[in-house]
Amino acid sequence: MTAAPTRDETRFQELIDRDEKIEPTDWMPDGYRKTLIRQIAQHAHSEVIGMQPEGNWITRAPTLRRKAILMAKVQDEAGHGLYLYSAAETLGVSRHELVDLLHQGKHKYSSIFNYPTLTWADVGAIGWLVDGAAITNQVMLTRCSYGPYARAMVRICKEESFHQRQGYEILLALCRGTEEQKAMAQDAVNRWWWPALMMFGPPDTDSTHTEQSMAWKIKRVSNDDLRQQFVDMTVPQAEYLGLTLPDPDLRWNEERGHYDFGQIDWDEFWDVVKGNGPMNRERLEHKVRAWEENAWVREAALAYEAKQRQRKVAV
Repeated sequence: MTAAPTRDETRFQELIDRDEKIEPTDWMPDGYRKTLIRQIAQHAHSEVIGMQPEGNWITRAPTLRRKAILMAKVQDEAGHGLYLYSAAETLGVSRHELVDLLHQGKHKYSSIFNYPTLTWADVGAIGWLVDGAAITNQVMLTRCSYGPYARAMVRICKEESFHQRQGYEILLALCRGTEEQKAMAQDAVNRWWWPALMMFGPPDTDSTHTEQSMAWKIKRVSNDDLRQQFVDMTVPQAEYLGLTLPDPDLRWNEERGHYDFGQIDWDEFWDVVKGNGPMNRERLEHKVRAWEENAWVREAALAYEAKQRQRKVAV
């Protein structure tokens, strides 16, 4: 016989059912808290690790304007990570704990950031495809049932929209340039298309978290439905650019009212998730090295904060 729900459990479910926000001071099930910590931490880690592929091109951007825009974008990603770590901290976990788990390889970040940026066109492809996929996934998170996460996502989505347009504009300039420039753009899209589709996570039939996350309204749309939205949005944009998406099975399905697309290589996806992607080791080593080499900055900030507190007490 199933035990009757407690008063706290009843109130929690009522808030979920009414589409009201769960706040840090509200009671919540342990599973809900753990799911949020896992998801928000992975999201935060992805924003911070995601600075590396494009940061690789800041010193080599073709013009001063491109350099300034790219620097602003990478700075935005750092800010996104900070918003998200702050949101996670409202769940009772410290930022230092989350970073330590990432450095130990016990926490994951998005598989997409384990691919190399070989040419300047990759910066455009990341902006258009990767940030486009991120927006598709993240807009629904502005309606997440957990208040701090949902509110953080409002600003993040606005900034990601700028990033997506910036990437598309890079590819548009390349496609309107020389034959070599358009070929470079096509090559970048060929390499980033499938990893971008993998960003939405495994098929719904293989996802271990989607069903419960949707029941708690942490997620609002399933992995497969989000992936379909992204494909439907992106195909016309590719046609305008004059680029071919690398999928021979991609075609409009009149009956479904959606584009059909080919089979994703899920073996590759899981291989990257397990740490065997082209850049897994380099990305994490770079992150740990930066953390260790810049420890003095954190120490100086803490020392300054302590000094300011002493002055306030003295006054």
